[in-house]
Amino acid sequence: MSSAIVELVRKRWRAWLRAVHRDIGYLAVGFTFIYALSGIAINHIKDWDPNFTSTERTIQIAPLTDELSDADAVARVTAAAELGKPDDVYRAGDELRLHFADGAQVTAIGGDVVVQTRSPRFFLRVANWLHYNRGKRAWTYVADLYACLLLYLATSGLFMIKGRLGLRWRGTLLVGIGIAAPVTYVVLSGGPGG
Repeated sequence: MSSAIVELVRKRWRAWLRAVHRDIGYLAVGFTFIYALSGIAINHIKDWDPNFTSTERTIQIAPLTDELSDADAVARVTAAAELGKPDDVYRAGDELRLHFADGAQVTAIGGDVVVQTRSPRFFLRVANWLHYNRGKRAWTYVADLYACLLLYLATSGLFMIKGRLGLRWRGTLLVGIGIAAPVTYVVLSGGPGG
């Protein structure tokens, strides 16, 4: 009886491998979207702010003069900016800078008021927060589990197809290219110390 079970397992192992690979693949889809989109956003962080959308507008007001008290200058600029009470104020002559807790900044020089605001990009901000994994011990275990699922998917995928289209020929070539790409880049770029 045990030889019959062994024979059955030997014949059916690829079917089981495909079934488990499929189910883990479905499970990994949500994680993959989050990490892939966040990874693309983080890779281009020098080109744009993936966490916030920034806006800037300029308003004209009556010029701020040296004779105007600090309180009156702040009141005039905050009324024009329509952002509420600032958290930090700096004034030097006809220049006034206001900073707000949400990251907004207002700069007034003379009669020109520049209002800079930002609003969060909901999905990317949350995805980047998860991707960076700063100070979230519970998410570390979830991310580690996802990494293990990816390792299983990569490894099981090697053995799913038999013959020339499998690991014996085509698979070996593609795996070699997949390994060679990062190794070649590290060698040519000089790596972390280069």
